[in-house]
Amino acid sequence: MARFSLSRTTRVEAGPVRVHALVDDFREWQKWSPWEDVDPALHREYTGPDHGVGATYRWSGNKKAGEGRMTITGSTPTSVVVDLEFLKPFRATNVTTFDLAPVGDATEVTWTMTGERNAAMSLLGRLFFDTAFGRDFEKGLASLKAEAERP
Repeated sequence: MARFSLSRTTRVEAGPVRVHALVDDFREWQKWSPWEDVDPALHREYTGPDHGVGATYRWSGNKKAGEGRMTITGSTPTSVVVDLEFLKPFRATNVTTFDLAPVGDATEVTWTMTGERNAAMSLLGRLFFDTAFGRDFEKGLASLKAEAERP
C-alpha cells in the first residue's frame, strides 16, 4: 500500500473561531462543501453531538455523490480531524484534517486528506483523483472563505 497526502491552503479574512465553527459542525458544511450540490436529493443523516468529537454525518446520493460517513475524531481551536469512509462508488478510508493558523485577524486554512492506496488506486490517484480532489478542495476552500467572511 502506498501512502498519499493531498493539501490545499487559503487565507480567510476571519478569525479561527469563525472558521472553526463552519468546519466543526457537519450541518454547516452545506454552506461550503464542494460536494453538497452534486445531488439535489442527497440524503443526509447526523448522529452524535451537534459538533466536535463524535459528531457523525452519513450521506447517500446519486452516482456523483456516492455514499459514505464522516466522524470528527479530533477538535481543537486550531484543528479539526475527520475520519472519512467512502462506501460508493468505491471503498476507501481516509483522514481529513483542517488546520487553522491565525495570521493577524485572518486565518490560514489548510485542508489535507491522507490515506493509503493499493498499486492500482495509487496510479489512478496520481492520474485522476488527486487532480479532481484538488479542484474540489480549492472550490470548497473558496466557498468556506466566502461564508466565513460574510458579515
